[in-house]
Amino acid sequence: MIQRLVIAGVGLIGGSLALALKAKQYCHEIVGFGRDEASLCHAYELGVIDRFSTSAEEALAGAEVVLLAVPMQAMLPVLNSMQPYLPEHAILTDAGSTKQSVIHEVEQVFGPNFSRFVPGHPIAGREKSGVAAALPDLYEGRRVILTPTPSTDAQALQTIATMWQVAGGRVEYMTPALHDQVLAATSHLPHVLAFALVDTLLKLPDHDDILRYAGGGFRDSTRIASSDPTMWRDICLTNTGAIVEVVEALRENLAEFITMMQQQDGEGLHNRMATVKQARDAYMSKYDAR
Repeated sequence: MIQRLVIAGVGLIGGSLALALKAKQYCHEIVGFGRDEASLCHAYELGVIDRFSTSAEEALAGAEVVLLAVPMQAMLPVLNSMQPYLPEHAILTDAGSTKQSVIHEVEQVFGPNFSRFVPGHPIAGREKSGVAAALPDLYEGRRVILTPTPSTDAQALQTIATMWQVAGGRVEYMTPALHDQVLAATSHLPHVLAFALVDTLLKLPDHDDILRYAGGGFRDSTRIASSDPTMWRDICLTNTGAIVEVVEALRENLAEFITMMQQQDGEGLHNRMATVKQARDAYMSKYDAR
């Protein structure tokens, strides 16, 4: 049982973890920390946290585990504010969507041999954001990827793994570099595409008519374009290399589709689509898409 969990950034991700752990009675106290007092007050009124503070010194006092659940570009300022007050034996972890960048920032603030940092990323979310969207079962059956560094303490790693398992998560382990590559392809690219697709249609002269008649396919493929722009801006800026690499691969593939259409190559299109359908169906049946 965690005696005192401090969550920096009590939104969808941090709030859902708090609700899950409260439901399992796994934390004696959950403390919210951040700059937005109104948001923290809302989280308290909803019963997501037990108390809150905008003071790092006050919030971190007696902390056993500290979760960073803020946008990626807010990580460094929050780390700097915490550095003088983080208890000696407290475990620091995060829920960021890119891992190499936050590891670098933690090393920058706490030193390259800081052993009590456990980088993590729950593969869960909703289009809605903010603490009001938090759910106690958000992590049930969902993968949580932990990406320990050579400096990460084994007991700290086990503590964080257990925390996520109690919240319902299925914990897996990766290197930080592999995590950023995998997520660039499977999560970051689809979000960039969804935003770009809607943006493209909005720039067409008759976009009102186009969107008026948008069907289920459009809604399904652009659902994630309703995600938090601040979060996704930060992900694009902190995992740029891996995202650009997979976007370039997609652009080359799209060029091949364009060529087949221009050449009226129906057989080529059919064969390519049939191969893709077969591969996707096989992967979806083999692996849990959650």
